[in-house]
Amino acid sequence: MKFRFVVVLTTLFSIIYLDSFSQNGIIEGVVFDEINNEPLIGATVQLQDSSMGTLTDIDGKYRLENMIPGLYNIVISYVGYNTRTFTDLYVTNAKPLQIDVAMSVNSEVLEGVVITGKPFEKPQESPLSLTSLGVTEIRRLPGGNQDISKVVQLLPGVSTGVSFRNDLLVRGGAPNENRFYLDGIEVPAINHFTTQGASGGSNGMINFNFIKSVDFYTGAFPAMRGNALSSVMEMSLEEGRKDRFGLTAIVGASDVGLTIQGPFTKNDKHSYLFSARRSYLQLLFKALKLPFLPTYNDFQFKTTHKFNQNHDLTIMGLGSLDDFILNKEENSTEESQYLLGNLPYFDQWTYTVGARYRYFREKSYMIFVVSRNMLGNKIYKYQDNDNPSKLIYNQDSKEAENKFRFEHIARFKDYKFAYGANYEFARYTTGTISQFTTPEGIQRINYDALIKLHKYGMFAQVSKGYFDERLNLSLGFRVDGNSYSKNMSNPFKQFSPRFSASYYITENLSINFNTGIYYQTPAYTTMGYKDSNDVYVNKETLQYINNKQVVVGFAYTTSFNTKFSIESFYKHYNNYPMSINNGISLANIGGNYGIAGDEPVTADSKGRSYGVEFSMQQKLFKGLFGILTYTFFRSEFTDTSGNYAAASWDSRHTFNLALGYKFKKNWEIGIKARVNGGAPYTPINESLSSTIEVWNTNGVGIPDYSRLNTERTPANFQLDFRVDKKWFFNKWNLNLYLDLSNLTFSKDRQPDNFTVVKDPETQQPLLDPENPGRYSFKYLENAAGSIIPTLGIIVEY
Repeated sequence: MKFRFVVVLTTLFSIIYLDSFSQNGIIEGVVFDEINNEPLIGATVQLQDSSMGTLTDIDGKYRLENMIPGLYNIVISYVGYNTRTFTDLYVTNAKPLQIDVAMSVNSEVLEGVVITGKPFEKPQESPLSLTSLGVTEIRRLPGGNQDISKVVQLLPGVSTGVSFRNDLLVRGGAPNENRFYLDGIEVPAINHFTTQGASGGSNGMINFNFIKSVDFYTGAFPAMRGNALSSVMEMSLEEGRKDRFGLTAIVGASDVGLTIQGPFTKNDKHSYLFSARRSYLQLLFKALKLPFLPTYNDFQFKTTHKFNQNHDLTIMGLGSLDDFILNKEENSTEESQYLLGNLPYFDQWTYTVGARYRYFREKSYMIFVVSRNMLGNKIYKYQDNDNPSKLIYNQDSKEAENKFRFEHIARFKDYKFAYGANYEFARYTTGTISQFTTPEGIQRINYDALIKLHKYGMFAQVSKGYFDERLNLSLGFRVDGNSYSKNMSNPFKQFSPRFSASYYITENLSINFNTGIYYQTPAYTTMGYKDSNDVYVNKETLQYINNKQVVVGFAYTTSFNTKFSIESFYKHYNNYPMSINNGISLANIGGNYGIAGDEPVTADSKGRSYGVEFSMQQKLFKGLFGILTYTFFRSEFTDTSGNYAAASWDSRHTFNLALGYKFKKNWEIGIKARVNGGAPYTPINESLSSTIEVWNTNGVGIPDYSRLNTERTPANFQLDFRVDKKWFFNKWNLNLYLDLSNLTFSKDRQPDNFTVVKDPETQQPLLDPENPGRYSFKYLENAAGSIIPTLGIIVEY
């Protein structure tokens, strides 16, 4: 029996070994004009540093066959057009790799000339403050957990808050200043357990199997993208495979997921993608005896319909269901008791559904986008967690937005024009029962709110290249308004101009510049706040938040797929909401779970952020890939006295290094090192926090905002490591990876937690013997730093 088992096992591994030498990899796609979608006949498609290549046929299609599975770069060229280079393309036997290529005309070159291409493209509208990432760069990042937000945290100008959240803090801005798009459809929330009134959360909800590429703007925003002050993330999604049904299953660091895809019909014009994921964190946390049990689920789909050369339609959807409950049985330690005393119950759901229709004409194309998104958020807390008669707060709110946007992109002689308009109807409701603490003591509110908003805007942008496109200029503007109040209704009051310029000093060295004024609406939580008299007290004061930006930098590219860049930036903020209760700018909040901004405010906080960034990005070259970034910055906002103080995101220094190498036999290793400077924090008002009524209401220390952000946490270092092994079989792939996060056991030291001293027998708080109106108090160390190993499995069919 033992002999038979050995024979069977040996035979199985022999079949796997021989099958893994299959050489059926395919790269295919269509090459077309980016403006009118006309196929380009006879375009050259060639592997970089290889003689293997082909020409496009009468329909603009190409196909590279019989490729050994692995990583490749391809170069696409056509007479009179700018050559394009695509890097880090993973070819497998499981399915053809679809790379459709939109080519841009270079109208100033001589007829018959082919323009040399580079792997780093620079649009005229945004010649700087833009980083592009391919799907392979996203998937293989150590410690990234296939989470797009964690990948973006590597980029220049991006810093992070605490290690267990996905906040994007871009060039000193707050986490509510970022906007996200999937195939041109805006998605307000991309994280599970997202903070309402901001954008951060615990884990990303975008399935990385859907992502084809990411363009991340930290400035120089195109005019067609509004309501952003710090960043815009454009994510392009894969299309479903068109030849047959396909399946991908994954077991990751915190969830399991399944993705299916395939054609709707026998032709190649209609396809679908669908995925579902569920976390197993609740099981892991329960096994680790943690006092909280989070569960998240997400669903995503995309359908593509290419009716003919002039018409196509994309429909997509994204949704999540999140549940956060307390594990009250685990209360044996002081740390567990502290968490159980202040963490709330949390139920949240979100969805976005949208459609994008494109109509191509001879020298232009039009885009029509309609979408609806909604967020439901219920958060509540009882004193002692299970006493309904002692409700501390209960907030049940919903946000819904219905959006329409029209864009027209046209080419006229040497000019590229883009113009359009957008309309949005938004509805926000909340039922709020809350108690909060100010320096004057406990305040209680109980209100129901409903606001309905009409938002509207227009935009236009024109771009042109001069002197063989050595000099590129772009000028644009947008105007935005809404019906919330007279302060915001006139769109021309929010006139938002922007100008970009780029000049190539040499073929590889360029100097780049951008300046602009950008506007953003305040959070719904702030607009919908009511006082105890049932009055929308913020309605007469709120205005659009705005900042003025200036960015200048140099970029240098090499022949071995490397880009060096250095940029300096300055941002000046106006009209930021200022908390009346605490006397701080709301630019300092949004980095915690729950709801941010639901309080009375004025609109007179100012801010400034400035700094310098350096980056080196290495696309795949002879097996090597990686990125190195360093950012030094300052971020400050005014208090009620008009004095500038360090913002909560003013960590000042951020250093990142991610480096990987592809070995033979489909082995890859990668390392990621990250250093964050210490973040400011506000010390605790001990006398107020230890007051009996205040502690019983809050269960946490109350910051002393008269000493706003006068202390700092230590700098934080983290080292991650990942090794991948891939097997490519005849019709399926297997990827095993080991990811070791925080390999050096570094501690992420946060401000110590203020808590009260309890009697070891009764677990009741002890009174301060010198002041019977207060509890005795102490601090608990707040530092986490365990290594997190993940053995991941990805099966693709």
